[in-house]
Amino acid sequence: MRGLRVALPGRTIVGVRLGKTDFIDNPAALEQFLPGSRIVGVERFGKYIRVELEGRNDGFDSNARRHLVVHLGMTGRLVVAAAQQPFPPHTHGFFELEDGREMRYTDPRRFGRIVLVPDSGIAAFSERLGGDPLQISARALLEGLAGRTAKIKALLLDQRVVSGMGNIYADESLWLARIHPARLAGRLTAGEVTKLHQAMRGVLRSAIRHRGSSISDFVDSAGNPGGYQGRHRVYQRHGRPCSRCGGTIRRMLVAGRSSHFCPRCQSAPRPKRRRARKA
Repeated sequence: MRGLRVALPGRTIVGVRLGKTDFIDNPAALEQFLPGSRIVGVERFGKYIRVELEGRNDGFDSNARRHLVVHLGMTGRLVVAAAQQPFPPHTHGFFELEDGREMRYTDPRRFGRIVLVPDSGIAAFSERLGGDPLQISARALLEGLAGRTAKIKALLLDQRVVSGMGNIYADESLWLARIHPARLAGRLTAGEVTKLHQAMRGVLRSAIRHRGSSISDFVDSAGNPGGYQGRHRVYQRHGRPCSRCGGTIRRMLVAGRSSHFCPRCQSAPRPKRRRARKA
């Protein structure tokens, strides 16, 4: 998002070419309403990138302001490049700019999503998302987790609870906070939630400074890989020693997602004691 914010504002979209469109809500709307629209800003909410557009009053929205909302899914990438520059396979969206460049959307697995949202609908769209981990307070996080019987790793990935956390950064944050991914969220103490809140913010800020984690497909808006993958402490380090205590990093499934942790410094939840039956 930060790279797009430098490259896009002030530019005008002059044409749209689409390939496969099964991940696009109403592809015809993009082709009809985007050409002639000027990009006035780029923001993020949760895992979504929001490109704010201003165009003519053409019936899509009464005030001619709309939002191109993009979710990269697992393998999506949004790159700004010269129109004559070769593009990789599985590039399904070309948004031509008046300066001779293109904003291109590439997604081999097509798990992402692109939707054009009118200005009148963007508030309702964003209200479905939980608190942003870089903005939510420790108290609000504690209130959101209180009484929840789901495992903490599952809730960190639930975008209705915390919007913006992914699998890599959930694992890294839980390791930093010394919390086992299978702990029940509602049983975390206030002190543990405070540590988790601090860990999430620290991990995400560091990852942003190092331009993200390039494990397989991720690149930034200029097509360059990130550098945070070299700083992972647990993610995809199964069988390797923990950099904090020397224990062996393990992997388990939590809510269907591969989760990495150190069993020595992230204590497993204690099993519930059964009440003794009366004679």
